[in-house]
Amino acid sequence: ARIGVAMGNGVEELKAIADHVTTSVSEDGIYNGLKHLGYIK
Repeated sequence: ARIGVAMGNGVEELKAIADHVTTSVSEDGIYNGLKHLGYIK
């Protein structure tokens, strides 16, 4: 993958190496991550 995105409620080790940490699943993390990457306006 070119860009690593971790969920906010994910494992700390993964979040430490991710390019971007989005919000948790319960806080619309998938939507927010896709929006951050420009896939959703």
